[in-house]
Amino acid sequence: MKATFKKITLLLLVCTFGSSCQPKQQEEEISPTVILISKANIIDVRTGQVRTGQNIFIDSGRIKQINAKEIDDFSKYNTVIDAEGQFVIPGMTEMHAHIPQPPTSKERLEDVLFLYLSQGITTIRGMLGHPNHLELRKKVQNHEVLGPRIFTSSPSLNGNSVKTEEEAIEKVTAYQKAGYDFLKIHPGIQRNVFDQLVKTANEVGIRFAGHVPVDVGIRHALESKFATIDHVDGFLEGLVPNSENVNPSSNGFFGYNFTFLADTTKIDELVQLSKDNKVWIVPTQSLFERWFAPANVDSLLTESEMKYMPKSTLENWRRVKVQTMENSGFNISQWKQFDAIRKSLIKKLQDNGYGILLGSDAPQLFNVPGFSVQHEMQGMARAGMQPLEILQAATINPAIFFEMENTFGEIKEGNEADLILLASNPLDDHKNYTKVSGVMTRGTWISSTDIENRLKEIAESAAKN
Repeated sequence: MKATFKKITLLLLVCTFGSSCQPKQQEEEISPTVILISKANIIDVRTGQVRTGQNIFIDSGRIKQINAKEIDDFSKYNTVIDAEGQFVIPGMTEMHAHIPQPPTSKERLEDVLFLYLSQGITTIRGMLGHPNHLELRKKVQNHEVLGPRIFTSSPSLNGNSVKTEEEAIEKVTAYQKAGYDFLKIHPGIQRNVFDQLVKTANEVGIRFAGHVPVDVGIRHALESKFATIDHVDGFLEGLVPNSENVNPSSNGFFGYNFTFLADTTKIDELVQLSKDNKVWIVPTQSLFERWFAPANVDSLLTESEMKYMPKSTLENWRRVKVQTMENSGFNISQWKQFDAIRKSLIKKLQDNGYGILLGSDAPQLFNVPGFSVQHEMQGMARAGMQPLEILQAATINPAIFFEMENTFGEIKEGNEADLILLASNPLDDHKNYTKVSGVMTRGTWISSTDIENRLKEIAESAAKN
């Protein structure tokens, strides 16, 4: 009797604390809106390491889970993207983009936004703001318009738009209240007005970025803590010794006229200033290798991506490039030295400065939205940046800049589902960035077929204009 009682007690304990007596659990229900990207190779943008055979589960616009478990029944999922043998990287950020303004048509605006997306640009920082962009930003965020996530500058603050300290206070305050993400600085602002602009910006809590006005100078600009200095503007002028007694306003195209006066031993000082003051740099090197460069205008216009731009735009690009080359005192030997100084600056700003961000200044001359980042990456590589550094400049660095690492910039659970599926590893060859199998923007999947069809429509529309 005692033995029987012990057996019953033992059985109760096993059923209470063990699993053998538990009823079979019901299978976990899978949401019908889940998107599964299966067996992908995920590139860690912080280390460059590749995690193979990863399943990425996406729902409600976010990455819900990542694992390498074997999936025995794909029929449970309504949407499955087979990524076996392919590579996933975060969607890229174009940190010096331009968004069309009125009177551009709604159709052309949406075409431009798609051009960015087609090449994996899922976030853009618009560098010449307009009130319409505030509404567009909201519509994209609410999925009313298909496009990359938008950050937008204020309208231009320049020597004509802000001439007095009072105007600086008024406009900075108004732009901050209107909801612009940052202020756009253009040339021509006098130093006292600039200082008031900075003071007011700090008081109301809005950052500023862009060009370095001549009267301000690179050292004062860095010490004033620009969020970004774009085009490496002002740096070459800052290399000219005081003993040369130059007229700062005679600097030419981004300091080109001072090329032979530049003392490159001063580069390290400027790089250290950028690091000390936490100023990011957006090189836009492609501008200086395509627009202000010995590149042949006819060759540029025959590039395949040019078919996505209206004929009127291409004609204007030709005219401006020809005029610039004729009127700037351009010569190849001087340009080569100018270019070498720029590359040295970019390399040292990457190695010892605060950080580099990808930006191509599209759609400026011969920089087609989306496609232009390929040219920018090539320019970065020629400046000595490594493949992983270039990838970081396009992904995690912008997320750090915007303090949104838990929103975008890398493939991790909880982040919004911004990603690119590539046929080959982009760290092996920058040309692999063009091998796009699909793009996802905040959970919306655009296949390579969808991209191809939409690009065809854009080319047909551009040809008519």
